Amino acid sequence: MELTHYKNISQLITLESAHAKDGRNILPEDLSKIEEASIVFNEDEILWVGPTLKLPSDYADAMTIDLHGKTVLPEIVDSHTHLVFGGDRSFEYSMRLNGADYQAIADAGGGILSTMEKTITASEEELFESGVKRVNAIKSYGIKTIEMKSGYGLTFESERKICKVIQRLKEHFKNEVQIFCTFLAAHAVPKNFSSSSEFIHKVVLPLMHELAEDKLIDFVDIFHEQGYFSLKDSQELFEAATALHLKCKIHADEFNDNKGAVLATEFNALSADHLLCTTQDGIEALAKSDTVATLLPGTAFFLGKPLADAQSFLQAGCKVALASDYNPGSCHCDNLILIASIAAKQMGFNLGQLWTALCLNSAHALDLKNQGTIQKGFKPRFSIFDCESVDKITYHWGKNLAIEV
Repeated sequence: MELTHYKNISQLITLESAHAKDGRNILPEDLSKIEEASIVFNEDEILWVGPTLKLPSDYADAMTIDLHGKTVLPEIVDSHTHLVFGGDRSFEYSMRLNGADYQAIADAGGGILSTMEKTITASEEELFESGVKRVNAIKSYGIKTIEMKSGYGLTFESERKICKVIQRLKEHFKNEVQIFCTFLAAHAVPKNFSSSSEFIHKVVLPLMHELAEDKLIDFVDIFHEQGYFSLKDSQELFEAATALHLKCKIHADEFNDNKGAVLATEFNALSADHLLCTTQDGIEALAKSDTVATLLPGTAFFLGKPLADAQSFLQAGCKVALASDYNPGSCHCDNLILIASIAAKQMGFNLGQLWTALCLNSAHALDLKNQGTIQKGFKPRFSIFDCESVDKITYHWGKNLAIEV
């Protein structure tokens, strides 16, 4: 098997120490920096990591790529997006800037039902082509593992169409971008259903079984909020998903403390996401569990809400990740690095916590225990930047320093 040698890396961030601490209680030194470093790897795994001057002679014949002046990190993972949708809602954002509230936007034909309509009427090919453009944009930032949720179809046929599009994107970007499909038909309740329970039993559960049998979904998610899906709905969905050997994620405690974080830990969910209103019992439950606390600061920025209390989660010993929540209605920013760079200071992340949240814990939020750190035996998945130090990546807000080699 062909070997590749990245040599003379100006700064290598391995996150080895962060990995040893299971992504918790991270200090700046847990970045585990190596200056003038080398990585030797084959297609499947990393074989050697260390200073270039200490490279064993066994690897002298490896194909060599000189990365002097470059910074290498474990691959950045965006573990929460709603990337497949029809149309956009730019007119809504303008209305918001001009002072319109949610009801005025809804009266003008906006909101999630607007995206639902445009997603339903879009062809599979149209959704695929727009998806390719969006993935290419995200890939250009050095983000090469992306989770994508369904949830803008809200009908049996349209939700299946979205999952088929995500499967096509997986195949199209094979060997370039890792893509995961999360089934989020339980995103909102269409008006033609009398209750959330009716929608769960008539659409969500039957379709989940069908898509699981066809191997079109990787995970299952639900929008557990007042006015959307109840505790009973979430429990029924998670029990059914568990029976199908599907791991769960949850939109939790965004608008109210609905004990979504606690529920997530009871089902050993991969992640609980948003967490703007989570109180101490939820934080303590997450700290004692393997469920990743995924914070989405871009959404809070867009909606004008206070950011999640990151320090409470970090200090309690939770595994904290950051993701974009890229979607047409409440965070139309596809650049997770930009969002994280702006949010880091306001949320109190040190640099070790920040990159652990973007690389290691975000990988764990997708059940990827074989990446997120650059060590022997792990998958050779890297993000590479055209700068000599990790400091510069978050310093240059909105400037894309990512490169392909």
